[in-house]
Amino acid sequence: MTDVAESGPTLVRPSLGELFMAFVAVALSGFGGALPWARRMIVERKRWMTAEEFNEDFALSQFLPGPNVVNFSVVFGARIAGAAGAAVAFVGLMGPPLLIVTVIAVLYAHYGDLEVLSHILSGISAAAAGLIIAMTIKMAKPLFARIGWPAAIAIVAFVGVAIVRWPLPLVLVVLAPIAFALAWFYPVGTVKR
Repeated sequence: MTDVAESGPTLVRPSLGELFMAFVAVALSGFGGALPWARRMIVERKRWMTAEEFNEDFALSQFLPGPNVVNFSVVFGARIAGAAGAAVAFVGLMGPPLLIVTVIAVLYAHYGDLEVLSHILSGISAAAAGLIIAMTIKMAKPLFARIGWPAAIAIVAFVGVAIVRWPLPLVLVVLAPIAFALAWFYPVGTVKR
């Protein structure tokens, strides 16, 4: 796997092998959540897509049923190499955790009552929350770079779900058509593909 220099805006198209190995690396790095690691690998390290493209594909992945990062792996893999890319990214992302979780489940069945394990899991939860907050800030930067309707939609969604505590499906059903209409009539900018 070849890394691309940080300075250039050139996007690189990975091979199926590189795609598989990248998602294996994401899966093995993503304790507590793989999405921050996927963004770091795909946008920052490998430069396989821009931050804006990542946000677009992640938004689609979040709108679909199922785990966001799994949906994202399939959407991204399909973008790169069609059905084969989708399958390779999915297997790379899901294969290693499946094996690890199976082994851990067997160990937990035998040793889950230990008090020290409860303390360890609390620390891991805090680290995972920190990763999610850091990734959210990185994803929000391009959105808020130009204050406009995308930032307003993000703020309304946050307030609706986090503060007012409206159900997420309700917020999506209401805000998605509004965002589509705004994007149609007031495009923020075009993303080169």
